[in-house]
Amino acid sequence: MAVAEFSASRTESWFLTSQFSLSSSSTRFYNHRRIELRAPSRARNAKVLCSIAPSQVQAPVTPQVNEANKNDCYGVFCLTYDLRAEEETKSWKSLIKVAVSGAAGMISNHLLFKLASGEVFGPDQPIALKLLGSERSFQALEGVAMELEDSLYPLLREVSISIDPYEVFQDVEWALLIGAKPRGPGMERAGLLDINGQIFAEQGKALNAVASLNVKVIVVGNPCNTNALICLKNAPNIPARNFHALTRLDENRAKCQLALKAGVFYDKVSNMTIWGNHSTTQVPDFLNARINGIPVKEVIKDTDWLKKEFTEKVQKRGGVLIKKWGRSSAASTAVSIVDAIKSLVTPTPKDDWFSSGVYTNGNPYGIAEDIVFSMPCRSDGNGDYELAKDVIIDDFLRERIKKSEAELLAEKRCVAHLTGEGNAFCDLPEDTMLPGEQ
Repeated sequence: MAVAEFSASRTESWFLTSQFSLSSSSTRFYNHRRIELRAPSRARNAKVLCSIAPSQVQAPVTPQVNEANKNDCYGVFCLTYDLRAEEETKSWKSLIKVAVSGAAGMISNHLLFKLASGEVFGPDQPIALKLLGSERSFQALEGVAMELEDSLYPLLREVSISIDPYEVFQDVEWALLIGAKPRGPGMERAGLLDINGQIFAEQGKALNAVASLNVKVIVVGNPCNTNALICLKNAPNIPARNFHALTRLDENRAKCQLALKAGVFYDKVSNMTIWGNHSTTQVPDFLNARINGIPVKEVIKDTDWLKKEFTEKVQKRGGVLIKKWGRSSAASTAVSIVDAIKSLVTPTPKDDWFSSGVYTNGNPYGIAEDIVFSMPCRSDGNGDYELAKDVIIDDFLRERIKKSEAELLAEKRCVAHLTGEGNAFCDLPEDTMLPGEQ
């Protein structure tokens, strides 16, 4: 996804509007429905806004097609409804607005339908999906919107698509930043940091300008830790603690490997932490993890396996999957994004925690401040989190944490020009991109 693709020109547009009618004095009706469409010849700059259903359930009569516009739109975008109440309305929560970048990609193809179904935010939470793509992917975005409307999700009230982050991020309460340029042949990690860093700097500025001031941001595009740092540095009006780098897939993979080794189902594994960077310096923590509430080291006696093979299996899982299937782990990544959101909007079970890459300022573990580092978190279910207490860090774990810390500090120096901290200086010690993500 080229950086230039995020700069959309402003072009003329026209509007199709309709007013829901009132037919009973005993029932409250609304609302004004606006559908914005742009000329097909300028589709690359288009924004489509669809209100799939009103915020209260009402009985529709036969939809009427607006003949004047039927050649310029498709499906539900072309319909005008006259809604008539015939039964008591059902109450819903207030609409929540969720932005997704890279919305035409494989990960989003799994994620969007989970969001629209109610699996993530709950069965009584209406949702508006605001999808960000590029000029190159705009037609695919239209296809995504068509599939979403064909799925008839009752909770999905609006779908909009655009290549302009300032349009997509308007008033959003969640921003899931998936889109990023993949690493090409011969590209150095420093080059990838710079190219993708420019994307996330621009998106941070857009979020700062138009998103809800309490927006929660989950950065998936790699290198996600440093991209999250760049994004938050360019969004000074948004609390830094609201930014997360996705390390939940690493946690899920680690739980799976421990379960396999112990011969238990993975729901018996708790307190699993991924420390550090989403790279080969990441630290799957077996010291604090538990199986059936018992420390892992008391269940799995093979210390050599825990110290070496366990970590390698977690790190190389993505590469092995590509060799087996010929594609990256899009579906399980989407599931891990769902898990990450649900961990923030539902209370964390007692005596457990989850992993997330978060801002280190004020952390109790002695980790360097002003980087985004994966650490153990707990939530009351209000979208916020606190860092877990009663965490054990021995010399072996501390040494490995320090290595990941050093790498993230080096990455930070590489992108100083994007975080407002002066000239960039790259001294990355080695290539640590995870297998399967190159």
